[in-house]
Amino acid sequence: MERFTYVAGFFAGAFLTNFVPHFVQEVCGNRFPTVFSKPRGKVFSSPTTNVLWGMFNLILEYTLLKASTVAFRNIIALIIFFSGVLFMATYLSKRFLQKEKE
Repeated sequence: MERFTYVAGFFAGAFLTNFVPHFVQEVCGNRFPTVFSKPRGKVFSSPTTNVLWGMFNLILEYTLLKASTVAFRNIIALIIFFSGVLFMATYLSKRFLQKEKE
């Protein structure tokens, strides 16, 4: 069971990081790619789609965070959580860089 809590913490960090660009772009009223665009991630989705996708990511992150052992007292869990943040941030930065080139 302990492994699951660490996996949940990793993915909580990843989903929290994925929430940010969709939420920020939506608040700014900008169109931004989501998984619902065709082709996936290459065509811009509406701000409404982005707010819904962002909120889904935030709710999923919150659910996973509650299931995990992430706490200030648990250094290993914090490292795993921030590894998820770093992983998703690196992936998204490379993915969105390709978006600019297309």
